[in-house]
Amino acid sequence: MNPTLRGLGWMMLSGLLFVVLNTTMRGIALTMNPIEVQALRYSAGIIVMLPLIARTGLQAWRPASGWWGQVRRGIVHTTSLLLWFTALPHIPIADTTAISFTTPIFVMIGAVIFLGEKMIWERWVAALIGFSGVLVVVGGGISGHGGAYTLLMLSSSPLIAASYLISKSLTRHDKPSVIVAWQSITVAMLSLPIAALDWTWPSMVQWILLLLCGLMGSTGHYCLTRAFVAADISATQPARFVDLAWSSAAGWIAFQEVPTKGTLIGAAIILGGTTWLAQRERAIRMRQA
Repeated sequence: MNPTLRGLGWMMLSGLLFVVLNTTMRGIALTMNPIEVQALRYSAGIIVMLPLIARTGLQAWRPASGWWGQVRRGIVHTTSLLLWFTALPHIPIADTTAISFTTPIFVMIGAVIFLGEKMIWERWVAALIGFSGVLVVVGGGISGHGGAYTLLMLSSSPLIAASYLISKSLTRHDKPSVIVAWQSITVAMLSLPIAALDWTWPSMVQWILLLLCGLMGSTGHYCLTRAFVAADISATQPARFVDLAWSSAAGWIAFQEVPTKGTLIGAAIILGGTTWLAQRERAIRMRQA
């Protein structure tokens, strides 16, 4: 399969997992400290990976790129998540996903500046089409109930983009599973002391949901890292706009948040841009072969 198409596929799968994850996490965060939910979600991510670590041995999980790269990504990712999870309980799921669509723009710019990736015009066009779909959603659907929390979540986007760019650079030396494992370890270690300041013991049901979130989160980040391995990071970003379709459905099922007309029209625009990019990338590869 075409590497770019494979990268887009991994990215869309990770998006679906993250939407289900965010929906579940939002439900938990309505009754618990959001920072504690973040810390326990990443701690659960470590727990679900322990059988795999035990089977292969600790040496296999030693980062070939060195410790600093993993720690640096953990610091950046934790900071972005502190902002994200603080705002999450206060913003509808579809709005949350629409806000997250500012991240691919930062990623694409950063990939050119810091990673030296070549940006073909089709990717910029697809990103602009996708972003125009987001503007339709914003114009017709962002509720405004989030207030300052909306700005808080928006401020996390460049930090999330920086985390993705660091992850992409780490794939040059480390396997996706190693990157995902160390992300869970570093985020959990950095988040737990902050969460301890306002700690509430989860119920049995919440523990089960947190373990499921750990599994979904680790799997989602694995798919995300596989997308970065398969293709240029800038090529995979337009696929994230499909997340809006997933989040609209999840918000309706879990919280009875009915998607607005603007959300549905925006989702159609976004899907059209992503599909066009996939076809263009395939045609380019065939000509180069």
